[in-house]
Amino acid sequence: MWFIFALMSAVFAALTSIFAKIGIEGVNSNLATAIRTFVVLIMAWVMVFITNAQGGIAEITRRSWLFLILSGLATGASWLCYYYALQTGNVTKVVSVDKLSVLFTFAFAFFFLQEEMTAKTVIGCILIGVGTLVMVL
Repeated sequence: MWFIFALMSAVFAALTSIFAKIGIEGVNSNLATAIRTFVVLIMAWVMVFITNAQGGIAEITRRSWLFLILSGLATGASWLCYYYALQTGNVTKVVSVDKLSVLFTFAFAFFFLQEEMTAKTVIGCILIGVGTLVMVL
């Protein structure tokens, strides 16, 4: 089931880039990011209430709060940078470079989470890196 949701995430992420590139025309990139963030915020809270998950707030540990806040700050920084890049560059090049996040994620997972780095993973990362270079050059 995780694969289906991951694939749906990829499709929605692709649509996000296309819709954003069209919608950001003539709009300040920071304002566009704020509008997008507001929509995501409303959508997320609607899902919390639909799934009756709001009761779990009191059970969140300090450590979880810290890392959820850090994740939110990283997301915000990513979106601000992404929207500016999208406004000033070609969507195909911006998205290609943005997907280098896969390489950073693998490296961070290896160093901080001690996840295994196999030969297959290293080869995949190299191919992603080379593919990105081919796409943007």
